[in-house]
Amino acid sequence: MVAMLLMAIFVGLGEKMAERFLPIYLIALGGTPIVIGLLNGMDNLLSALYSYPGGWLADKLGYKKALFIFNGMAIFGYLIVVIFPVWYAVIIGAMFFLSWTAISLPASMTLLSSVLPKNKHTMGVSVHSLVRRIPMALGPVIGGYFIVTFGKVQGVRYAFLAAIFFALIAIIVQQKLIVDKTPEKEARPEGEKIRKFSSNLRNLLVSDILVRFCEQIPYAFVVVWVMMNNNLSAVQFGALTAIEMVTAMLIYIPVAYLADKGRLKPYIAITFFNFTIFPLFLVFCHSFTMFVIAFIIRGLKEFGEPTRKSLILALAPEGAKAGTFGTYYLIRDVFVSVAAFGGAWLWKASPQINFFVASGFGALGLFYFILRVKTK
Repeated sequence: MVAMLLMAIFVGLGEKMAERFLPIYLIALGGTPIVIGLLNGMDNLLSALYSYPGGWLADKLGYKKALFIFNGMAIFGYLIVVIFPVWYAVIIGAMFFLSWTAISLPASMTLLSSVLPKNKHTMGVSVHSLVRRIPMALGPVIGGYFIVTFGKVQGVRYAFLAAIFFALIAIIVQQKLIVDKTPEKEARPEGEKIRKFSSNLRNLLVSDILVRFCEQIPYAFVVVWVMMNNNLSAVQFGALTAIEMVTAMLIYIPVAYLADKGRLKPYIAITFFNFTIFPLFLVFCHSFTMFVIAFIIRGLKEFGEPTRKSLILALAPEGAKAGTFGTYYLIRDVFVSVAAFGGAWLWKASPQINFFVASGFGALGLFYFILRVKTK
């Protein structure tokens, strides 16, 4: 667990130093809003396509070997962006580094479920999520400083160099500290278990897809809205991201404690509600103070995210949890990639249309979840 958490810090710090500023970097290299939409849509699509093989490899090779492979992929992607400062190199490199979280998450969740008792899964997922927010808070602040100091192009390239360094540290940590378990051979084919999603898990998946439409339609353009439409600096955007992550970190542990002792549904519903109102609130943000409030709301969307992940683990069959987790994200993110691609066209129409349409999908997902999903 310590190794996994340290890995999340080191890889996450390197990734978030540059990743949140990629839309600005693409524009500086001559990219258009359509290229930004392509990057975001590709991120979601690859997250989907990588989730299943990520879970399959974790089940077959063990999480230690799988995590080593995934970290190596991220480093290769970083190198491409550092060596070739052109917008299409970002698209190629992103095929390897942007989906690190998606491809490694099934392995991380399997590790977690194997070392913690079932009544502590929500707390374990929450601690993992909390620790991941440390680099997500610090990374954009450091990346913003690089951009202000060295410019939009060189600043991002230096941030990716730092990402390579941190990823190498993560590999050393995981190889030294993680003790892998030998993957168990199953009596029934793994694919047979994975296909047997319960009706509850299917309903959760549908509501999650709708809510992720809400998140991903404006996702890549939030930094553009903040910095280019409202003239805030890269450092200010980094500070807003830090506010978002600190907000999330403050609620993880108390919510996990309550969720492990009570019903899961209210916490997930609150998360979906905050997803829904964030893009709506952005429409009225034109000052740093208003953006602070918006990003606090964005941080509160993590209220029930660990609870949702622990519910997926609870509903997944024994012996194929990583594979089921990966399949869930495969299905979800294939659909959601459509929203990410479509967000660029809505943005070209107007930012306000982008935000309103996103919020509408969030409301649909929230009501579907409340009406159709049952939890203990």
